[in-house]
Amino acid sequence: DDVEQGVFKYQLRRSGKMTKSQKSKRVILEKKFGKPDPRSIEKETAAVLRIVARGSQSIELHTDEHQDYPRALKRLADLKVEHRTISSRATRTPMNPLFSINLLDLLIRHGGADHKRETIAFPKRRQMAVWRIWVMLVWRNYLKWVSERKHEDTPAMRLGIFKRKLCVKDVLKRRLFATRSTLPKRWKRYYRGESVTRLMPKGRDHHLFYAF
Repeated sequence: DDVEQGVFKYQLRRSGKMTKSQKSKRVILEKKFGKPDPRSIEKETAAVLRIVARGSQSIELHTDEHQDYPRALKRLADLKVEHRTISSRATRTPMNPLFSINLLDLLIRHGGADHKRETIAFPKRRQMAVWRIWVMLVWRNYLKWVSERKHEDTPAMRLGIFKRKLCVKDVLKRRLFATRSTLPKRWKRYYRGESVTRLMPKGRDHHLFYAF
């Protein structure tokens, strides 16, 4: 469950610099809707690494200097991780080891109104934000050139998954069935639309009748 003993899992608790008014508002909201897990980043980092590193014995991980990442790695005792940190203040050029993720962050903010810093288009439900990001990732990995100047390959082509760049028709031409595909447990929850929003714990569910 997303709700467990009054604590909402998989959600981020606001932290960092806050004014007195913002701190007071956080206290009021947490009393009303429950307190998100303060170790959410640590736990979610460990969870995503378990998924993407499944079947690997060792990986090389590049991150910024967030303090939750080393704690997350301690939860992965069976995985050998060479952890390299880069300052978030380092110039965000192609020479930066975090260039790929910095570029993805830029594209998400550029292409999605709900991720701009000042917007009235913010997602009202967590599930809607999750679905939008999944669409964004399909576009980024399969439909978009790595370089818009050279037009040589897509991320999927670089990994040898496809030999050519896909188009929207390629992505939608065949119906996929969730019951015939192997998905990690967490991703199944996202696919089925089961992410709970604190402000709407009994919000309307979207039942995907034709997806199963």
